[in-house]
Amino acid sequence: MRPDAPVLGFDTSAAHCAAGLFWEGRTMPSRYAEMQRGQAEALMPMLEGLLTEAGLGWPDLGAIGVGIGPGNFTGIRISVSAARGLALGLGIPAIGVSSFELQAHGRGNGPMLITLPAPRGQAYAQRFEGGAPVAAPDLIEAGPDTPAPYGPGIGSLIAEIAGRRLAGATAPIPRPAPLYVRPADAAPMRDAAPVILP
Repeated sequence: MRPDAPVLGFDTSAAHCAAGLFWEGRTMPSRYAEMQRGQAEALMPMLEGLLTEAGLGWPDLGAIGVGIGPGNFTGIRISVSAARGLALGLGIPAIGVSSFELQAHGRGNGPMLITLPAPRGQAYAQRFEGGAPVAAPDLIEAGPDTPAPYGPGIGSLIAEIAGRRLAGATAPIPRPAPLYVRPADAAPMRDAAPVILP
């Protein structure tokens, strides 16, 4: 990636659709819309509009940053699939950024426990040290104050974290994958699965 190439970041891991740019060492325009559903339909037009506003086209991008959760299962799949498809089509890297990393950003390098709200009064938790995770995330009982790292600038922050990670990488960065800390809230099937005829 060229050092001055723009990085596009986006996220649909919660009740929102967010996008932003990180370019030449600074965050650029961003977009954010709260929505309970419809992220799949809203994401690509939002990205197109953001690039147009910044005077950029898809070929100008140097990398894609994408929120990988934890969060809404369907929302995470929407953005991760879009990021992987765009990266493949454009021939650029895609970098996954967790919600834990967003919450830890700018809070120093000392040991810390990052917590995020989870369903049923619980919280997702991950330990950080030196600005990086040192253990796998876990599900814990929530405390009284579990902040969420979401807001209007989330797309640009994802782009910034992804761009800085890519610039400092000494080995290939794995493709983004959804970060699921708990199993999906899906009821088991009551009936036998249908038989697929040859």
